Amino acid sequence: MQPLAYIPSPSQGVWHLGPVPIRAYAIMIIIGIVVAVWLGERRWAAKGGQPGTVIDVAVWAVPFGLVGGRLYHVLTDYQRYFGADGDPMRALQIWEGGLGIWGAVALGGVGAAIGCRTRGVSPFAMADAVAPGIALAQAIGRWGNYWNQELYGRPLDAFWALEIDQDNRPRLADGITLDPEYADIATYHPTFLYESLWCLGVAVLVIWAGRRFKLTHGRAFALYVAGYTVGRFWIESLRIDDAHEILGMRLNNWTSIAVFLAAVAYMYFARNRTGPENVGAELAGDVPGGAPEKRADGASATAEGGDGGAAEPEKPAEPVDDAPEDDAPKDSPEDDAPKDEAKDDAPKDAPKDEAPRDDRPEDAAPAADGPEDGEPEDGKPGDGKAENGKAEDVEAAEGAAADEAAADGETEDARSVKDGK
Repeated sequence: MQPLAYIPSPSQGVWHLGPVPIRAYAIMIIIGIVVAVWLGERRWAAKGGQPGTVIDVAVWAVPFGLVGGRLYHVLTDYQRYFGADGDPMRALQIWEGGLGIWGAVALGGVGAAIGCRTRGVSPFAMADAVAPGIALAQAIGRWGNYWNQELYGRPLDAFWALEIDQDNRPRLADGITLDPEYADIATYHPTFLYESLWCLGVAVLVIWAGRRFKLTHGRAFALYVAGYTVGRFWIESLRIDDAHEILGMRLNNWTSIAVFLAAVAYMYFARNRTGPENVGAELAGDVPGGAPEKRADGASATAEGGDGGAAEPEKPAEPVDDAPEDDAPKDSPEDDAPKDEAKDDAPKDAPKDEAPRDDRPEDAAPAADGPEDGEPEDGKPGDGKAENGKAEDVEAAEGAAADEAAADGETEDARSVKDGK
């Protein structure tokens, strides 16, 4: 059975550069690791961490993860390597495929914890930073199964079905004879594609939810684990490759259930953890050019709150007002500081205004404005002022003006004003 349209399988998955084999499976894994580290570095910097930390941790996590993934695969399919017809040396041939994600994450986490300890940062903060990157690495790495024509699902007659060559179709227990049930079936569920797309969705979900709900202290990583296990459960149900079963269900399905429950439980019990996280702030603080401000912003954006407080002390550091140095005392000592009464203010300006008015004694107009300014006029002291009963105030103002003029060193002008009045 073969549909009219389907996804063709690659004709080969390995190329040779002289004696060196270049395997597509390995290339997919390497690309996935590079993408995971790149995205992890960006997210770590957004948290306020020092650049290069994710790379240093990956030096520990990647080898541990590869070993863990291979160990899980070998232990759960031990009959292939240690059975009656098995070859133990094949357990070391990782390029032929066979990496269990559960073992890779578990032992890779141990390596990451060691790396975080050497760098002095929180492993939970690191896990949150690299979670979507791990999902992307899985999405890319699954295409290695495509190149190896392995881990496909049940037969499928649809345009998105995956063609599998006869040499890679299911076989009987001896590993040589084709399984008669599938010998004439050419197309199957592309489970590698399903899981690749699912992992892309999980990566987007973790990034969105991390920003929307401020997931910190390992909760973003727990969301990744929970989201992945949901997809892995139904995708695993489609596969037809040999696997251990417990109570009629594949081992990986039981593992998915257990890991999902653990991840959800952690998210629940850690739901109120919003305190500061150790992202190597002391190292970032030594970087010149405003690194502490960047760390403060990143911490508040992720609701870590650890570095956010560092920016607050700088606001009170702006107390302005050098007023105590620029106050009036500089000018007031020379301007009769002891005289603060309102009566002394108006006469201060009188002598200054009268000097130009002495040159034109014939102007009668200023007399009308004089009462408004409280200044004695030069011309006719007895006109309207006497009629309004203000003559005594004018004389008192003249006397006070003369005294102030004498105190300011303007004795000659004051005497001339007094004689003219």
